[in-house]
Amino acid sequence: MKDIIVDDFQNAVSESLLRHKSIVDIITKLSESSSRINRAVAKSVTNCGCISIEAHKQEIPDGVSLDEVSDLLKYQIEGTLCDNCREVLEEEIGTNLYYLASLCDALDLNLFDVLIKEYDKIRTLGKFSLL
Repeated sequence: MKDIIVDDFQNAVSESLLRHKSIVDIITKLSESSSRINRAVAKSVTNCGCISIEAHKQEIPDGVSLDEVSDLLKYQIEGTLCDNCREVLEEEIGTNLYYLASLCDALDLNLFDVLIKEYDKIRTLGKFSLL
């Protein structure tokens, strides 16, 4: 069922592409949408203040197992997104997904297949997938 939703989304994106049908347009719009997500997070901190970033070096004590590390590491975000900031971020992330689906369509890739391959890799490698 979920594959149908992702495939339907990719098909809807493909049918709606008119102005940005060029691969150059798609990759630049994808990059721009990523920047807009970053900007929306920054504005949640600097303009709204609903969240704050408490960034510092995350220490991992000696002798800690890999399973224990995930409990020790934090996202370093304090607070929660207000309704307005949440709405803006959901819209920006949605736009990013739109251009990601556009890129997949342009390159004859199936977004669901890409998602499943990444999911399988994470399930197989677990915590080792990004080390």
